[in-house]
Amino acid sequence: MAPIPTPAPEPDDAPDGYVGLDAGTAERQARDRGWSTVRTLPPGAIITMEYVRGRLNFEVGDGVVRRCWKG
Repeated sequence: MAPIPTPAPEPDDAPDGYVGLDAGTAERQARDRGWSTVRTLPPGAIITMEYVRGRLNFEVGDGVVRRCWKG
């Protein structure tokens, strides 16, 4: 049986620090800080609730991050 891989640790980063940033700036900053996946969503988007380690989610309206959360 193959060993279960150990996922890389998530960046030690506070999602609230992205709120209010321009979406492009926020995405570049998140990738520079080590987030493997950055997902941009419009306000009110219907999404699944599975947790994906290493993913940062942005709710973006009018080009600005309104909300940010891990997973």
